[in-house]
Amino acid sequence: MGIDALSKNDPSSFANTEDVVVRHAHVSWLVDFKKQTLAGSVTLTLEKVNDLADKVVLDTKDLTIKKVYLSGNPLDFVKGPTVSTFGESLTVQLPANTAKKFDLVIEYETSSKAYALQWLSPEQTSGKTHPYMFSQCQSIHCRTIMPCQDTPFVKFTYTAEVDAEADMTVLLSAVSSGDPQVIPGTSLRRHKYEQKVTIPSYLLAIVVAKLAHRTISPRINIWCEEENVDAATWEFSQAEEQLSFAEEICGTYEWGRYDLLILPPSFGYGGMENPCVTFVTPTCVVGDRTQADVIAHEISHSWTGNSVGIKTFEHFWLNEGWTMFVQRKIEAKLFGEKHRHFSAILGLNELRNTVRDSKHPEIETTLVKDLIGIDPEDVFNTVPYEKGHTLLFYLETLLGGNDAFDPFVKAYCQHFKGQPIDTDMFKSFLYEFFASKKAVLDSVDWQAWFFGLGMPPVIPEYDTTLSEECTKLADRWLNCPEEEVESLSSGPSFKDLSPLQQREFLDQLGLREQVISVNKLRKLDEWYNLKSVRNTEVKFRWLRLCIRAKWEDKIGEAIDFATIQGRMKFVRPLYRSMYAWPAARDRAVEAFKKHRDEYMYITARQVALDLHLDS
Repeated sequence: MGIDALSKNDPSSFANTEDVVVRHAHVSWLVDFKKQTLAGSVTLTLEKVNDLADKVVLDTKDLTIKKVYLSGNPLDFVKGPTVSTFGESLTVQLPANTAKKFDLVIEYETSSKAYALQWLSPEQTSGKTHPYMFSQCQSIHCRTIMPCQDTPFVKFTYTAEVDAEADMTVLLSAVSSGDPQVIPGTSLRRHKYEQKVTIPSYLLAIVVAKLAHRTISPRINIWCEEENVDAATWEFSQAEEQLSFAEEICGTYEWGRYDLLILPPSFGYGGMENPCVTFVTPTCVVGDRTQADVIAHEISHSWTGNSVGIKTFEHFWLNEGWTMFVQRKIEAKLFGEKHRHFSAILGLNELRNTVRDSKHPEIETTLVKDLIGIDPEDVFNTVPYEKGHTLLFYLETLLGGNDAFDPFVKAYCQHFKGQPIDTDMFKSFLYEFFASKKAVLDSVDWQAWFFGLGMPPVIPEYDTTLSEECTKLADRWLNCPEEEVESLSSGPSFKDLSPLQQREFLDQLGLREQVISVNKLRKLDEWYNLKSVRNTEVKFRWLRLCIRAKWEDKIGEAIDFATIQGRMKFVRPLYRSMYAWPAARDRAVEAFKKHRDEYMYITARQVALDLHLDS
């Protein structure tokens, strides 16, 4: 049994969703920090979509399945062999008289190695007194914390009862059903949550930790360890305004709460759009609010991705390209249209880096993927985000600009609300909405956009007002003769740029064919103290530039930055750059091996592939 055992509807899942689908899940968990497990049960409410269905096939990975019940009666079950990174199927044969809608109760326990869960010791937290656990189910890791149909093709509501030590906070991607209750005779409290809006399995989320919170609006709390909560609250104080602007663009917010949780540094993403409680990297807390765009992005997912979903991760661009597009619409409302264009230019820089560094462009750089036999995480990069955004921005300019396209954005969010869709459905609705402009849409090279390799077939004409200053300064530094480098200390300088412009300046230095000299980089460092810069987006670009220029003194700084935090956006390019340079390779590999267990599983797996340590 191999990948041919996977689903007809999703190449990343075993689930027989053509026969039965999950409508609701109720989880009951005991959180055990000593064993690093979740133990308990899940009750799946399933519905036959094929009247002849005689079995349920679920996704699992490294779960200990104890018992399966239907209407109180135990059922036989079979776990299939492990298939690559997809785990093991769990097949339950149904009795002949099984109703169209039925509840399947599965008692089980997770492994201490469950890929979706990261368990931190007290020493790995800011407070140093309590352990910390958080989840990351995207893309296909929910199967490591419960038997499920682990595919975005299926959306379901859920309720949860979670028992944890009484001095710990428990948050889920749902709304609390009341104050936690002490369980008599134990040191535990029971926390109850309910998610009334349907979600795919990858949006199931949990955190158990010693947390504090601050309230910034009736629907937003900022959650964090006590030591950092005030700084995080200041950094993201615009969240309510961003959420209100998102509602203007997409329609009414349907999820009730929009809390933010700032996680420990090992979190591998900028943010994760778990409903009701967005997970955020602490690398965004830099003291200048310039990375609040991450919050705008995760807010936008409330409509594009969480509400309007995808059938499979082959259409992931519909989640991320759309979300980048809405995020930048929010930025335009906050800072003006020129800022929106500048943000898109920065995004294109990231896309160029991705395309340049791609080892398998035939799968890594297409907008629509073929994921048969491929773990979605193995092709995760900026392409769905930035190539997807570029397509939508191009369509907006083609169809008449903001005035013409804004009504389509809202109509798209409402028309497909609560549904998983694919690229063909998006395109059909676009043609339907702009029926009077069919000739314009027919002029689009859809084949090149969806399946072409590399950069987008068309780059829109963005307003370059905010980037021109960066271009002129980059030209000045690159064109200055080495013997005249001291002259760069006068005139326009790096410190005159905004943090976003500093990112663009460093991007331009890194993307040009001409490699800036170590001598010039030394002067940049000396004059502007880049070694001590707090803004992580700037620091990352600076260190990547130093490695590209082969400045040996900076290898240690690059390794330090890649090991004190685990954000893949920063960590993976730095490790790849160091691996490509023989003088840095062994040190980078040694550092990764030393710190591998401190990263999230997803981060560690991808970096190991980048460093050619895993096949």
